[in-house]
Amino acid sequence: MSEKQIVLPVTGMTCANCVATIERNVKKIPGVTGTTVNLSTERAAVNFDPEKTTITGIVQQIEKAGYGIAEGEKTIFLRNFSDIADANRLEKSLRKIDGVNFVRSNIASESLLVRFIPTIISLTEIFTLIRNSGFAPIEIDDENADVESLARNAEVTYQKRLLITGILFSLPLLIYSMAGDIGLIQSEIVHTFWSRFLMLVLATPVQFYVGRQFYIGAHKAIRNGSANMDVLVAMGSTIAYAYSVLITFGLLHGHVYFETSAVIITLIKLGKFLEARAKGRTSDALRKLVSLRPKTATLIKDKVETEVRMDDVKVGDLILVRPGESIPVDGVIVNGSTNIDESMVTGEPIPTEKTVNSEVIGGTINLNGAIRFVAQRVGRNTLLSQIIKLVEDAQSSKAPIQKLADRISGIFVPVVLGIAVVTFIVWMLLGNTIPVHGDTTPFTRALVNMVAVLVIACPCAMGLATPTAIMVGTGKGAQSGILVKTSESLEKTAGVNVVVLDKTGTITRGHPSVTGILVKSGYSETEFLRLAASLERSSEHPLAQAVVAEATSRDLELQQPDIFSYKTGMGVAGEISGKSIIIGNKTLIDEECISLSDWVSKIHTLQDEGQTPIIVAIDKEVAGIIAISDQIKQDSRQAISRIKEMGIKIFMITGDNKRTAMTVAKSVGIDNVIAEVLPGDKAARIIELQKMGNRVMMVGDGINDAPALAQADVGLAIGTGTDIAMAAAPIILVGGEMKGIGQSIKLAKNTVATIKQNLFWAFIYNIILIPVAASGLLIPIFAAGAMAMSSVFVVFNSLRLARKPI
Repeated sequence: MSEKQIVLPVTGMTCANCVATIERNVKKIPGVTGTTVNLSTERAAVNFDPEKTTITGIVQQIEKAGYGIAEGEKTIFLRNFSDIADANRLEKSLRKIDGVNFVRSNIASESLLVRFIPTIISLTEIFTLIRNSGFAPIEIDDENADVESLARNAEVTYQKRLLITGILFSLPLLIYSMAGDIGLIQSEIVHTFWSRFLMLVLATPVQFYVGRQFYIGAHKAIRNGSANMDVLVAMGSTIAYAYSVLITFGLLHGHVYFETSAVIITLIKLGKFLEARAKGRTSDALRKLVSLRPKTATLIKDKVETEVRMDDVKVGDLILVRPGESIPVDGVIVNGSTNIDESMVTGEPIPTEKTVNSEVIGGTINLNGAIRFVAQRVGRNTLLSQIIKLVEDAQSSKAPIQKLADRISGIFVPVVLGIAVVTFIVWMLLGNTIPVHGDTTPFTRALVNMVAVLVIACPCAMGLATPTAIMVGTGKGAQSGILVKTSESLEKTAGVNVVVLDKTGTITRGHPSVTGILVKSGYSETEFLRLAASLERSSEHPLAQAVVAEATSRDLELQQPDIFSYKTGMGVAGEISGKSIIIGNKTLIDEECISLSDWVSKIHTLQDEGQTPIIVAIDKEVAGIIAISDQIKQDSRQAISRIKEMGIKIFMITGDNKRTAMTVAKSVGIDNVIAEVLPGDKAARIIELQKMGNRVMMVGDGINDAPALAQADVGLAIGTGTDIAMAAAPIILVGGEMKGIGQSIKLAKNTVATIKQNLFWAFIYNIILIPVAASGLLIPIFAAGAMAMSSVFVVFNSLRLARKPI
């Protein structure tokens, strides 16, 4: 099965119950293997087998469940678009593309109307497809428009319009009703038919125009055999409104509650408006990343400079970037030098010096020198595009801690309905045993208390508690060069109590170099190095590359080995010009039964200095030692000290010998060392630590340490951005600096703490206030205000994450 994933922007969700409804309905589709719906991002991530179902089928199932898919719409004008055959051909071509929902051509106006799903296909890609089909679109100023942001802004505008309408009608209604209650208007006037009819006129637009969304949402929920917040609001406000209508027309006697129904809806709309605005801010970090994408690039072809759109840039193109301009795509400099601000991608504030052969990252800023570079990765393959995709995936994922909220939300509304019914019955049974005031009757008192219970309950806060915090946390991480692939890994990181650090490339820079050569009497150092480098050139190990680099710097002529074999974790062996050569560590030399008696003290001296001795044996006799050292990163000691301050135990793991490993560990403040470990055995050492009850984070380069990274509770890959696609860990540090380890742990702790705060508020709010409302101590208007603010509180509490230092 070739599994595929799509992300769909869903409209019409109001609470966690909507999430459960969509997930339940989509999972019914044959071929769908997994569905995750995120209330905060308003997205549904669906994994499916394209041989068994289609994107159209998934969209139709979501719409059948009563929800919508946010579409982008664009009228595209084309040059010389006047032939009906051409129009039909283009329509047919575009309809085959995933994410394109509707295409209609108009040859009279030479235009094309396209509706599309922006999370599947972008407007830029549609323009490219049209051009590739042989047509020339025009009016492309907004080709790179953020369709989802536009849709979210439209939702905020819509909620604002409803809120203003609600206030315009509810406020005079509330003032008039209160004036009657406190005696500013004579009782005879307030209780006349025309007075009540005026209140009916003011309340009706609020009930059925401003509150229309609640009725639509309630209908969707009931049709799907469930209940959500809309059911509670629609039921509570309708009871108050309908009861008041009956009194207005003389069918019942008592006090009207038009102001109650209208203010309930208006206050909840205020909450929805504030929530919509705040939810937009939770994705600010992602939008900033998207905005880094340059729109044009300057190509050099046949010594001519031409400005082209980004989708016209191809791998291998020569690109010019002047000072102050953005790097358009990833590539390698072939001419010039400069300093580049990569902080927006790596989180490192200090500009990076770049010269010929240096790699550059698309979206970063060229500060002071003109450079020419060759494009290596374009479009969706650039580092920036990969980062955006990872952040989107993380924000769409569901953390394990959210499962509790989902389970409770699934039964929440039915329980509240039950409590509301019981409240009404109890208050009716109490009847005249409790005094009533004014024109209030036991029936109206029971009714009002039931309405208060219905509108005080808020499952929305439960649904928003986790995803809003995850969105802000992962977004903040991305801005600091910390990429979190899943929200589950973020939650696990918060509970880490042991960090295992690989030495090479993590604590050290990962670029070892030769620091000294010791040769046996009678051997030429130059010939000794030439033979060693000739054999090592066939190995990709960093130590081997250091030997080759040293020989190359001396302009030595290397030759191809006649025989070569790699000894995993120990070294290499082979034959050059009839000479048998073995290069490696003490274990390999001992295995080959070669005497080291004359070299032991020299080896120990090098190891005590933190250098790695590479032993070279020629014709079964040790001919010399090559000393190699890997410089420790400047921030290693400080970063390790910070991790210790968090109460976390640190281990260093390495394939290096124990003496060298202990020297390096001591220099950076690490007490626990696991040395002389073969690459394949690192995972076993992680298992040993886990069996002791530890939650382990493994930190490595994401490639050689893949088994250990996968085995650990949390794998964190340290490396340059160019290795991001190969990183085998759920968390990636783009910049490669050690300080990112402590930052990622702090970020995770802050995020999980915020989630727990949100869930506590959501739960305790309902636990305390539902009984208060049932006891008659909370009038419906105050209940509606509290309900509206609960969701707003959760969202704004999550936004605080963005300001917390890591």
